[in-house]
Amino acid sequence: MVEIRLYGKLRRLGPDPRGDRETVVHLELPPGETVGGALARLGIPPEEIAHIFLNGRLLTTCNSMAPWLRYQQVREDVPTCEPNLDHPLHDGDRLGIFGRDMAMLVV
Repeated sequence: MVEIRLYGKLRRLGPDPRGDRETVVHLELPPGETVGGALARLGIPPEEIAHIFLNGRLLTTCNSMAPWLRYQQVREDVPTCEPNLDHPLHDGDRLGIFGRDMAMLVV
């Protein structure tokens, strides 16, 4: 199972869109599941995503300041605004998905 926390306008896609400041979704993982597969199952279009954190580490961001903010990153190369949808997920992973309306949140 993977835990997905939705922030900003993406909360509307969770089970309780009128909840607190975040919405938590738990998904069972089929074999070979990827970040893109999980997002598709939730109905989240990639163009609505500003940042993706995987287990507290930056996977993707649209913030050009990311290299200077020194976030722990999933990959060595600088994450780009193109979501890394092919990245595999594993049982127990946590995803934080921030919508475009929260693009400056991580600064």
